Amino acid sequence: MNFKPYIRVIEDFPQPGISFKDITTLLQNGPVYREVINELARQLKEVEIDCIAGPEARGFVIGAPLAIALGVGFIPIRKSGKLPGHTIEADYALEYGKDKLAMHQDAIQPGQKVLIADDLLATGGTIATSINLIEQLGGQVVGAAFLIELLELNGREKLGPIDIISLVTY
Repeated sequence: MNFKPYIRVIEDFPQPGISFKDITTLLQNGPVYREVINELARQLKEVEIDCIAGPEARGFVIGAPLAIALGVGFIPIRKSGKLPGHTIEADYALEYGKDKLAMHQDAIQPGQKVLIADDLLATGGTIATSINLIEQLGGQVVGAAFLIELLELNGREKLGPIDIISLVTY
């Protein structure tokens, strides 16, 4: 299925020069949203995954339903100060700024096979930081799955040798 027609592009958001890919229009369409999750699940059916991790916030809307579809747990990767337990944190650069991500220290057991899921792969900063956090906890990142990939930003280059799935490219 071609998902691109369901994604709204908003120019100059959140700042001039940024072409924001708005997935809310896709999420509002239940059958199309379901097909996104089903398609990712189909492409991942042969990958051994113990859990899925998704960065805040749009990683939750891809990662959590994908975890349900695959019958595995979901681990939120949140912005600093949002998790109530003991956490580890790491700084990262966004396409248009800086931030800090955190995970619970007990979210991943050593040796667990983790897939990272998010809505968008841009520069790779968020996902590289997520990989760093997962590996600090002893997890093994077995791949990453995205609805959208912005090819011109070369995010794949920051992620090393992991397998990457993206359903829509710009």
